[in-house]
Amino acid sequence: MSWDIERRGRVAVVTMNTNPVNAQNRAFFADLHEAFDRLERDHADCPVVLTGVGARFSAGLDLDEHFRLFAGDTEKVAQWFQDYRATNTRLFTYPRPTVAAVNGHAFAGGLITAAVCDRTVGAAGDARFGINEVNIGIPMPAVYLRMLTYAWGQPVASRTCLQGEIFTVEQAHAMGILHEVVPPEDLLDRAVAIAELTPEDCLDDYAYTKRALQAPALRDIAELSDPLDRRELAAGMTSAPSRRAHRRYWEQLKGHPADW
Repeated sequence: MSWDIERRGRVAVVTMNTNPVNAQNRAFFADLHEAFDRLERDHADCPVVLTGVGARFSAGLDLDEHFRLFAGDTEKVAQWFQDYRATNTRLFTYPRPTVAAVNGHAFAGGLITAAVCDRTVGAAGDARFGINEVNIGIPMPAVYLRMLTYAWGQPVASRTCLQGEIFTVEQAHAMGILHEVVPPEDLLDRAVAIAELTPEDCLDDYAYTKRALQAPALRDIAELSDPLDRRELAAGMTSAPSRRAHRRYWEQLKGHPADW
């Protein structure tokens, strides 16, 4: 299913709707690229608000698809990761203002997708946030660690990624994971208002300044993170200890042993 794109004045509101929880799989990746192709073609000068549906912004990687992948060939995992990397990299470097309207829970890759937007606005309530990859046997890609360090600073990125803590809305706001929190009924209006802060005739200036701000992070990604990911990431995702952790977490989550 193609993501919905709705114009609110000069802002393009993009609603992720690949599946009910926006679990990130190959269909989600394809939908993201298709949506941003449409933005570049039909809404090139629009600031962008990205949001989810229901009680979830995004549940992160589709574990049914990816644990099966990680149980297989390392080379296929390495090829898959290049596709995955391209999604959040495209969002991170998008030249127009990007605001994540975080309507609900955001875990793992879903929280990364919110974090690589320029601003994050959360809905008050009982949503939870966390990056639990390490605790379920998935090494955090170096490229994403660099993006999260850019977005949150080193202390918050380290705390969030190393120990897999789950945070409330209030905690996420206090840590800077969410820049603002508003009542749920005000979420989209506030996100659109933030997206509109840059005047229309200053969008190229915004793009230049964003590119300049991100230059050190992009340099580190090219020189340090990408080589590390190419050398070690797929092997870490498919190692025997990681696969044991995948099976253990699957049984905890689903209540039955894995069939892969």
